[in-house]
Amino acid sequence: MLRYALLLAAAVPAVAAAQTATPEAAQPASEKNAALAALFEGYDKAGLEYSPEGKSYRGIRDEDYGLWSDASDAADVAAQNRLQTAARTMRGLFKPDQLSGQDALSYRLFDRMAERSAVSFPYRHLGYVFDQMNGAQSDIPAFLINIHSIADRAQAEAYISRIRRVAPMLDQLIAISRERADKGVMPPKWVYPYVLTDIDNLLKGGAKNPIVEDFAGKVAKLDLPAADKAKLNADAAAAWRGSAAPAYRRLRAEMVRQQAIAGNDDGIWRLPDGANYYNVLLANYTTTDLTADQVHDIGLRETKRIQDEMRSIMGKVGFKGTMQQFFEHARTDPNYFPKTREEYLTRTDAALKAMTAKLPEFFATLPKDPLTVKPVEPFREKSAGKAFYQRPAPDGSRPGVYYVNLYDLKAMSLNELEALAFHEGVPGHHLQLSIQTQLGDVPPFRRFGGVTAYSEGWGLYTEELGKEMGFYTDPMADFGRLSMEILRAGRLVVDTGIHSKRWTRQQAIDWFKANTPVAEGDIVSQVERYVVYPGQATAYMVGKLKIMELREKARTALGDKFDIRAFHDVVLKSGPVPLSILEENVNAWVAGAKA
Repeated sequence: MLRYALLLAAAVPAVAAAQTATPEAAQPASEKNAALAALFEGYDKAGLEYSPEGKSYRGIRDEDYGLWSDASDAADVAAQNRLQTAARTMRGLFKPDQLSGQDALSYRLFDRMAERSAVSFPYRHLGYVFDQMNGAQSDIPAFLINIHSIADRAQAEAYISRIRRVAPMLDQLIAISRERADKGVMPPKWVYPYVLTDIDNLLKGGAKNPIVEDFAGKVAKLDLPAADKAKLNADAAAAWRGSAAPAYRRLRAEMVRQQAIAGNDDGIWRLPDGANYYNVLLANYTTTDLTADQVHDIGLRETKRIQDEMRSIMGKVGFKGTMQQFFEHARTDPNYFPKTREEYLTRTDAALKAMTAKLPEFFATLPKDPLTVKPVEPFREKSAGKAFYQRPAPDGSRPGVYYVNLYDLKAMSLNELEALAFHEGVPGHHLQLSIQTQLGDVPPFRRFGGVTAYSEGWGLYTEELGKEMGFYTDPMADFGRLSMEILRAGRLVVDTGIHSKRWTRQQAIDWFKANTPVAEGDIVSQVERYVVYPGQATAYMVGKLKIMELREKARTALGDKFDIRAFHDVVLKSGPVPLSILEENVNAWVAGAKA
């Protein structure tokens, strides 16, 4: 599937560079390190050759710029084989205890990545091909609009080529989805209206759809004769009408067929070997060996802690009533919500500018890439998440983008605005991913890969860090921060509830209503996200708790020697790592600082 191809493209290698390496015993340490780097570079280069989208994300615009990845299972198998072959080659040629610091870390990270992938790969047929969170129905237009830039005629023609080639890729995915659905692997019935809405938003405008309009807007900026521009626009419209639109109609027909036979159970426990599948997902996303029951209990514990902090806020603002009444007040008072999209965007921009000015006091390493705030595009805003971030291109050709979903302003509390902006922007994902992308001295799989518990744990950590940095001066803004945090605690309860304890979607919604101040519309979209994205949402709180634990242990051990800027460098400058390795890195830093 497209999402598999893009994930694999983040770290896709070949082994040819390492196959001719001198036997390990004959190599001095410096040559071993060079040979290891060559193996990683070779793996990355080979993988990119199979992922035109991966190249585009990196800012590489070559002869593949007009192509899509092969979405077949055979392509996924081949990518997995490349990864495992590279890992076996690495293990045969090198020993981590004979490598220097960063090279030894790269060895261990690549080894862990290959192990995690080997464990999860047998379950790939249990993933949903199309749902409201993932799928080519929205990924294709989002990619073309946000990633495929047009600087000249050739790149415009490559865009047209991609429109024309939507059909064979969509047909591959339709076939995979049909095969899985016929075996009972499909999302619940309520998911399909979202997917159908995304499709209809592309089809209803005919030639005037988001893809063709985006193309025309980009071509208008080229230095070309008007007749040439008109010809390009006509070719793009023809490619849409003749190839892409009919494929989307075929996809629509298959989604209607599946909707008629889909069930109403929400958890993946209902899938073949679904219980083991969920355990694998939990281990993969959290990088721990926590069981579903343990994750559930952590969520209940953290929910209670945050509720206690919320009671303190109730006292500060002088609210008279129960916590449930305070929750309802926060959910419904119109003063806590923007009147217009422009108001929300303006306030977000102000919050990020204020945070940016404060960063040097807490961070020694700062993001080099610009950050842009954009509303989610209309064609996907009904089904997209509340907010998300798109990393910058390594060549500087594309900024980091913080997307806010303004489809329902009553789901975008102004109380939560600061925490959300800090999580997705600075010092959250934008700072972390900009620094990671610029780590030129580490292998590509570390610069462009990811570990969910690390990245999302960091994002959630920075929400609380914002308070230490002097933000949330309005008690209701601090309540908004806690509302965001209790949502993440609730995820541990609800995700495991749905996929391990066999809760229904409605049970999960009711739990959130009873225990959190999250707006009802946001609750529904959040629960629906966990249904189709099992395990992923548990990584946020698990990661954040580990970062906070390590910071406080370091602060206690170092006393006056503790430097928050140095601690953040330790966390950020190795790139994403499993939580156990993050702990080792922090412990080593503490030991060095003591010495």
